[in-house]
Amino acid sequence: MRGPDVLTIERPQESRRTAADLVRFTHRSSRRYKRSRISWGDRFVDAYSWALGIAVSLTIAASFVLALRNELADRASTSTSIIREQWLAIPEPLLWTSVTFAALLVMSNLARKLGPVTVNGPESTWWLTLPIDRRPMVLPRFLRKVGLAAAGSAITYLPFSLVTSVDRTPLEHIFAALTFGAAAVLAITLAAMQQLRSLGPRVGRLVTTAALLACAVLPALSSSPWPTALAGVAAVGLLGSVAPRAGEVRGHELVRGGAVAGHAGASLFMMDSNEVLRALSGGQKRVDGGRAAAFFARPVRGPLRAQIRADVVAFLRLNPPLSPPLLWIAACIAVLLVDGGLPEFAQLAVIVVAGCATSSGMGTVARKTALVPELDALLPLHPALVRTSRTLMPCLAMAAWMAVLSALLVLLGAANPALIGVGAVAGFGMGAGSLRSATRTPPDWSAPPVETPFGPVPRAQLGSLLRGLDVTILAMVPLLVALYLGYVPISVMLVQVAISVGIVLLVVLTRPKRS
Repeated sequence: MRGPDVLTIERPQESRRTAADLVRFTHRSSRRYKRSRISWGDRFVDAYSWALGIAVSLTIAASFVLALRNELADRASTSTSIIREQWLAIPEPLLWTSVTFAALLVMSNLARKLGPVTVNGPESTWWLTLPIDRRPMVLPRFLRKVGLAAAGSAITYLPFSLVTSVDRTPLEHIFAALTFGAAAVLAITLAAMQQLRSLGPRVGRLVTTAALLACAVLPALSSSPWPTALAGVAAVGLLGSVAPRAGEVRGHELVRGGAVAGHAGASLFMMDSNEVLRALSGGQKRVDGGRAAAFFARPVRGPLRAQIRADVVAFLRLNPPLSPPLLWIAACIAVLLVDGGLPEFAQLAVIVVAGCATSSGMGTVARKTALVPELDALLPLHPALVRTSRTLMPCLAMAAWMAVLSALLVLLGAANPALIGVGAVAGFGMGAGSLRSATRTPPDWSAPPVETPFGPVPRAQLGSLLRGLDVTILAMVPLLVALYLGYVPISVMLVQVAISVGIVLLVVLTRPKRS
């Protein structure tokens, strides 16, 4: 039985001590149980493996950051852009401030979905049913999340600052990283305020956007310690006002956030990106039938047409948001127009990332239908025709998105107008890649890892994780070649058509493996 959302405590001090004792007993029992099941030898092996993996990863990351830093520092004299004439220049600090703002917005959105203040499944079963103060139950975990987010954000922002601001001193890089860590605390604390319903949904979004926009500007002012002090004082003050009220979060919100966080965490551990996307989109109940009502009301003949109509209606009703694809197009254009110009490989890499992210967003219908594949077997259609119907809308949507992006690149002088056709044809292959990604089976953890100089690598699991992403990138290769050359040879057009058609046929005619 779920506990009440609002508790009335007659003796708050005694109730708080009881809750603290209960939490302490639970954690002590859990640690004792875990220690009884793990030997010291296993702990040593795990610690050695983790230390070795982290050391190798840090070494590779440091080498990459230093190489990229040197490349960006020498770009004015040694590199060119894929656009020949830069008729509009965006200041470089504005681009990096926008990237910082986007990262803070993503952090805030994730915090709202996962819930900064949560309880897990077993705790929600018996903790929330007790008529005692909930703050000792949820406050330590909330503070631990805030601390880890602050430390992780500061450590992550440090290489970003090293790459994007080569003229800063080491102390200024540290100030910028600490400022970003304080901004991360503000983002998570503002999400907790929305959990407490101190701010309404619309007002909360406006306040969060304005506050994070101001925080995104502060790391660029790292020449003085005052921005860092201001962000730190604001983060501590807001956290101090929210933390004492952590026990006032409603019970259903605690359970919802814990369920989403547990689902997403388990999916990440199992390297199943489809489950991660399902977990993060599970709470979205926005369904729009107005777009598809007139189309759905028309008569239809034959099972294939009915299936195509059903998939089109599902695509429209699930309401794919337009803002992420438009923002990715804006990011691609901004990278091309930044003052001083970025290296060609960085510009092409941003276009590839934008294409893969947008293509993944078009596979919502396929991810939902892949949960019950037995229903497709009941349809009076060949499985290849069913997969063709599933692929239709993602292919059309990605063809339109790539055509718009290619048209903007043509306007900037990246290539001749034939690039628009190449982009549209590439979009069909990328849309088919979204279906291939959505229908992949979960990773097979019975396959042993492969020993490499960097440690054991789960090759089979990585292969499953990259399924779909491989053909999406392959579909963009001719387009990237045309951008690098600055024009579209007829051979590139023919290769693009062959690759896209081959990808569509591969996805449609290949029967997905069953787990």
